[in-house]
Amino acid sequence: MATDHSRITARFMISPAVFLLLGWMIVPLSMTIYFSFLNYNLLSPGLEEWIGLTNYEFFLTDPAFFEALANTLQLVLGVLFLTVCGGVGLAVLLDQPMWGQGIVRILVIAPFFIMPTVSALVWKNMFMNPVNGLFAHLAKGLGLEAFDFFGQAPLLSITFIVAWQWLPFATLIFLTALQSLDKEQIEAAKMDGARKFNRFYHIVLPHLSRAITVVILILTIFLLSIFAEILVTTNGGPGYASTNITYLVYAQSLLQFDVGGGSAGGIVAVVLANIVAVFLMRMIGKNLEN
Repeated sequence: MATDHSRITARFMISPAVFLLLGWMIVPLSMTIYFSFLNYNLLSPGLEEWIGLTNYEFFLTDPAFFEALANTLQLVLGVLFLTVCGGVGLAVLLDQPMWGQGIVRILVIAPFFIMPTVSALVWKNMFMNPVNGLFAHLAKGLGLEAFDFFGQAPLLSITFIVAWQWLPFATLIFLTALQSLDKEQIEAAKMDGARKFNRFYHIVLPHLSRAITVVILILTIFLLSIFAEILVTTNGGPGYASTNITYLVYAQSLLQFDVGGGSAGGIVAVVLANIVAVFLMRMIGKNLEN
């Protein structure tokens, strides 16, 4: 049992790290909140003035904000769907006995260790380029017209790239959960004449429910701040077709040099992210307690 003295000592020893982390978060957040109330443009240094909530009013009434919000939701939901469904399918396949199972698992997990900018560049130039890409050559070989992925379906293309990056993570979580499944249940279902789909739907899928909940919680937090893939592939275009909230804040702050408006957008993004996080923790997180 820990004594009062040991508790005090432990708190004293971890306090420098806690204060450092608090400073690391609070100082930038405080500066962002302060800048959001200013008319602060990088092209007009020294002319900052207090304008109250005007930046928030402009940001929240900007049509680009609503389009970026819709794109953010589509991106998150699309990646979650592809990642969860694909991850469950791959985990079930990798859980089967096969030759070279260890090597196959390593190859499946490998994309997770590639930097987002690198993977986006590879997909953009090597696979999805409408002139020299692999898919373009394949289409020409079949007598079809090459498809311009980032020109005609930019958001869908980015969704696919991000899902490809996060699919190994989901697969690893689901595979770990599958290996804790009691195989005797599967054998008993086989002896009772249950088909593969019924065994999967009534035994495997309920067993994976907690792992699916964890993956959805973690992925949603990261997917709300997707940026590198958009910057490398489409720059938010055409127009605002692939712009999410994060990229909109970047464009307003660093491309339009409007630090005040970008700061207000950043605070709005933080508030929205916290609302989503609280909703997920209360609604989906209840599954973890069962």
